[in-house]
Amino acid sequence: MSKVIIFPTDTVYGIGTPIFDLEGIKRIYEIKNRPLDKPLACLCSDLEQIKSICIVSSDAIKLINKFLPGALTLILKAKKEVYEKIGYETIGVRIPNYSKAIDILKENGPMLTTSVNESGNVPLNEYDEIYKKYNDLVDYIYDSDKQSSNHPSTVLSLVDGIKVLRDGDITLDNIKDCLNN
Repeated sequence: MSKVIIFPTDTVYGIGTPIFDLEGIKRIYEIKNRPLDKPLACLCSDLEQIKSICIVSSDAIKLINKFLPGALTLILKAKKEVYEKIGYETIGVRIPNYSKAIDILKENGPMLTTSVNESGNVPLNEYDEIYKKYNDLVDYIYDSDKQSSNHPSTVLSLVDGIKVLRDGDITLDNIKDCLNN
């Protein structure tokens, strides 16, 4: 039985499933009406979970140590097992800065996750609204005891050089300062 849950993070609520749960992945795409060519990001509880699914360079380690947990998603080369099981050559990984999310990720392992919304729409970030719209579509919805920032993470690719794919609170200057020290 696949498991699809909705849970709060430090940025926005996420809808997620364990990384190798193919049925759960399919359900997320169906629930969101998400185009299949838009990959899901992976939330991890710690560096060890990231290392279990990605090839982690020294630059990635510097950025992880400086900015994670936090609002930075790193696009890294996926390990062979990830490619073989879910078809991702690269994968976006992030450690949320919220203890409830970390506990969920420790319990479930790395989880493929995306914001809670109809694909292309603004993410929903209020528990009551999410519950009303998604309760019948997912296995469980976690409530939050704190307000998410409602700002998406900065997305940074480290696959072919360094490239910001989405701006967030962590700027390219912040990233360059970290890598140059």
